[in-house]
Amino acid sequence: MCAAERPGRAGYFPVDPEAAVDGNRAYWSGHAREYLAEFGEFLGPAEFRWCPEGLLESEARLLGDLDSLRGQRLLEIGAGAAQCARWLTARGVDVVATDLAPGMVETARELNAGTGVVVPVQVADARSQPFAASSFDQVFTAFGAIPFVADAREVHREVARVLRPGGHWTFATTHPIRWAFPDDPTSLTADRSYFDRTPYAESSAGGTYAEFHRTIGDHVRDLTESGFRIVELVEPEWQPGNTHVWGGWGPVRGEYLPGTLIIRSQLTG
Repeated sequence: MCAAERPGRAGYFPVDPEAAVDGNRAYWSGHAREYLAEFGEFLGPAEFRWCPEGLLESEARLLGDLDSLRGQRLLEIGAGAAQCARWLTARGVDVVATDLAPGMVETARELNAGTGVVVPVQVADARSQPFAASSFDQVFTAFGAIPFVADAREVHREVARVLRPGGHWTFATTHPIRWAFPDDPTSLTADRSYFDRTPYAESSAGGTYAEFHRTIGDHVRDLTESGFRIVELVEPEWQPGNTHVWGGWGPVRGEYLPGTLIIRSQLTG
């Protein structure tokens, strides 16, 4: 989980879902440059890393091989500074990106200018995308959207709307088991129930930042109820040589426990 600066209250407590969306928008806008300063080197301006474990799309090919992707249209939601979409664009793939936070979209446009790899990017809530129905062959996100909404089905149903029949939806999110452990990358002692779905939240003058927990069963149910079938569940192992620490993610705990869950799914019907 992420720590905002000097929150008035931080911990596990109920939050209003829409207030959390507003708070998350404000948080990620206000911390966009700070976030890139801390993690930008690891992420790269035009690299596709799925997770803190370091898994690269160039190696995992969760979206498919590049030859097939060049004949498709893709959407990245919760894109942050659109590094993943930029990696695809540089390889000739037709991809657009959206993010909830205006500050993140601004940093994406700056990276567009700095790299010369221009990704169309705009501000949009993952639950309401500015695209016509059946516009894309694939939708994906690397830690965007899903952890930050109270009801993931709202995102899944919007993804289903913009996908073409048979299209794929691939997302990386916090591994559910990660919620049972403290935000200490060296701790191997669970301190919360895996089944406690109380969100983690930080309230401050800028609003309420929140992250929401769901079990693996919740993820499966949310997807199937939204018209998807699960193709693959991926639990990335900590990559050799990765010494990067990212909040509660790090090589010590990463050797023993998964920190990320990636779900590949396909729209049925």
